[in-house]
Amino acid sequence: MNYRTADLLDSHPSLEACEAGLLHFGGLCRFAGQAVTLRAFEDNSLVRELVRTAGEGRVLVIDGGGSRRCAMLGDLLAGAAQSNGWAGVVLDGCIRDSVAIATMQLGVMALGIQPRRSEKHAQGVRDVPVEILGARVAPGDWVYADEDGVVFAKEPITG
Repeated sequence: MNYRTADLLDSHPSLEACEAGLLHFGGLCRFAGQAVTLRAFEDNSLVRELVRTAGEGRVLVIDGGGSRRCAMLGDLLAGAAQSNGWAGVVLDGCIRDSVAIATMQLGVMALGIQPRRSEKHAQGVRDVPVEILGARVAPGDWVYADEDGVVFAKEPITG
């Protein structure tokens, strides 16, 4: 992947860009793919369900409501995402098991680390437009992440 998010924004100023705040936790800092969206607050039941499906190089974008009270992704779910071909996870919330996730060939960006696990009540909704740190993203949009941040595009950016 030969892109830089800063250059993408310079060339395409209408792209959506996340505000500062997301940190890298996965073994890959640079990742891209089509978005699969999820809105779930302090309940990772749908995250578990999605990472167990074929990722096909897509990126799971989770609107966790900015909660820092529990983790929406840990090493088991990140491992499932890696094994099933997901390119990455962008999470407006927290992860846990950060040392293990750092060794995975998976892009993971989140607000921080929280050892407390989430609830499991099968709540949340997938494939809906979400907002992550001020950036709007819809299912099927393109996600481009690197060391500088995350941008979203309606169409793939070539060249």
